[in-house]
Amino acid sequence: MANRGPSYGLSREVLEKIEQKYDTDLEVRLVDWIIAQCGGNLERPLPGKQNFQNWLMDGTILCRLINSLYPRGKEPIKKIQETQMAFKQMEKISQFLVAAEAYGVITTDIFQTVDLWEGKDMAAVQRTLMALGSVALTKDDGHYRGNRDWFHRTAQSNRREFSEEQLRQGQNLIGLQMGSNRGASQAGMTGYGMHRQIM
Repeated sequence: MANRGPSYGLSREVLEKIEQKYDTDLEVRLVDWIIAQCGGNLERPLPGKQNFQNWLMDGTILCRLINSLYPRGKEPIKKIQETQMAFKQMEKISQFLVAAEAYGVITTDIFQTVDLWEGKDMAAVQRTLMALGSVALTKDDGHYRGNRDWFHRTAQSNRREFSEEQLRQGQNLIGLQMGSNRGASQAGMTGYGMHRQIM
């Protein structure tokens, strides 16, 4: 991690807001899912944001996670090297992010490598993993492992086709969203300024 001095003023306020977004309950759920998804041979980290970051920081677990969502032989990350070199670990995190986006996670839900590597925004890491779990659950292709209540399904498109006749009929209706003019009259209305007569 980079050695940075303490932040002050606005920088400190921004950092505190980012740190408040981290959810410890969500951390437990994500750890449970990652262990269930990758197989039981992963060691569970101690609770806490720093331990969660250290657990994921080398990128190996993230690469195993995204590979487990694909059929055998079609994994997006072919070779996962165990290494202590920082740039190689950051490269594995980047490979995970590219593979997660290709899997279906929306670009705005994807964290940046430094968010995890330097611990700048661990809440963003949580959001990415939540989005990945939701996409995996929604795909329902048999590769998701874990409790189905841990994530929500993403919305699916539900296109409707209308015939020309139905479209013409719809043009003749006044929808209730536009309001109604039943019972409308000008009774009791006065002209502008009439109610403000000066005495």
